[in-house]
Amino acid sequence: MDIRRAATVAEVVAAEHLFDNPARSAWAERFLAAAGHHLLLAYSDGGPVGFVSGVETVHPDKGTEMFLYELAVGEPYRRRGIGRALVERLAALARERGCYGMWVGVDTGNDAALAAYRSAGGKDDGTCTVLAWDFASPEA
Repeated sequence: MDIRRAATVAEVVAAEHLFDNPARSAWAERFLAAAGHHLLLAYSDGGPVGFVSGVETVHPDKGTEMFLYELAVGEPYRRRGIGRALVERLAALARERGCYGMWVGVDTGNDAALAAYRSAGGKDDGTCTVLAWDFASPEA
């Protein structure tokens, strides 16, 4: 397995089977061009088999931290340590870039994600509740 940072829209589109929805070239280009946005792709058997995305967030009184936005590993490649390796690589990148920490929100009951994050050193701090605004829905 090889982990590389996505640098082109073509790389992102080639990995779209791992995303929740098809990749849109304009959005991929914007993501890749934005400072502090990171997309790491895991390759095996000649193609992308997993990814992790992270976004550096900066606050005036806290400094910079890495928000682990999303992690995915293709079904046939799960339970091989690919998720853990991707998270560890993002954590290493965060340290290299001077982030003081990294965090992720996890859906309750997502045992596979929790296992990957915990195996990569993540700990539940027990203090987070996520509230969401859905601007795509007509009620928002």
